[in-house]
Amino acid sequence: MLNRIGRNDLCWCGSQIKYKKCHASFDDKIEFYGEQGHIVPSRNIIKTPDQIAGIRESAKINIAVLDHIADHICAGLTTEEIDQLVYQKTTELGGIPAQLGYHGFPKSVCTSVNEQVCHGIPSETVVLRDGDIINVDASTIYKGYFSDSSRMFCIGDVGKEKEKLVRVTRECIEYGLQQVQPWGFLGDMGQAVHEHALKNGYSVVQEIGGHGIGLDFHEDPWVSFVSKAKTEMLMVPGMIFTIEPMVNMGTDEIIPDKKNGWTIYTSDGKPSAQWEIMVLVTGDGHEILAY
Repeated sequence: MLNRIGRNDLCWCGSQIKYKKCHASFDDKIEFYGEQGHIVPSRNIIKTPDQIAGIRESAKINIAVLDHIADHICAGLTTEEIDQLVYQKTTELGGIPAQLGYHGFPKSVCTSVNEQVCHGIPSETVVLRDGDIINVDASTIYKGYFSDSSRMFCIGDVGKEKEKLVRVTRECIEYGLQQVQPWGFLGDMGQAVHEHALKNGYSVVQEIGGHGIGLDFHEDPWVSFVSKAKTEMLMVPGMIFTIEPMVNMGTDEIIPDKKNGWTIYTSDGKPSAQWEIMVLVTGDGHEILAY
């Protein structure tokens, strides 16, 4: 349950308004859901207006970085060159690549090609070729606030099967996003994502999901994309999290790279696709912060 404050005290959100006139009824509603047995967010998950403003600025840089990659990515480019482009653009805009050094990660961005599901490490030896699909996953720290999003890129003629995988994965996010509403549940979103992938003959990775973000790189809640409606955490205004399903052409089983300890592959060697957006739950729906 939420740690209550005096009704005549200033609200915890920083509005400088008395609690009883600001977030008291909001907290009552969260407690009601908790008493019904639902998973509810703790107050440190709910961002204040000032925090949201800072996170929004970080997200603007993250979008600009991925726009910059979109302008330059092509066959013949190495994933190491993508890493350099990300570092240069992020720092030029006053940000810090959040991935660089994170738990020892050696680069500024993740570049996952074809059967790499996620956490691909940029390399001078990985050259993009006609027919490749690649996920570029960028994350930014700006004035202490974090943002995170990723995009898929098709290099040249990728063929109908890969093109469909990339397109359907993007559609999965759209279907999930339709379910992001205040006082709904993360499971509503997860089920919508999963159902669309299954309908198209694909599978969704179960072990790796989305996450809360804003004041840190990875925060609660952990976000599943194979969940059921009316389950998982209650979504309330002020929550920020990522929607980033990893959709596989074949099995949902994955294997880690034992040498680098980071990169995840499909166990059957078939392609995988992922898009990632960062979304804020608002009073009447949602706002996409980064894409």
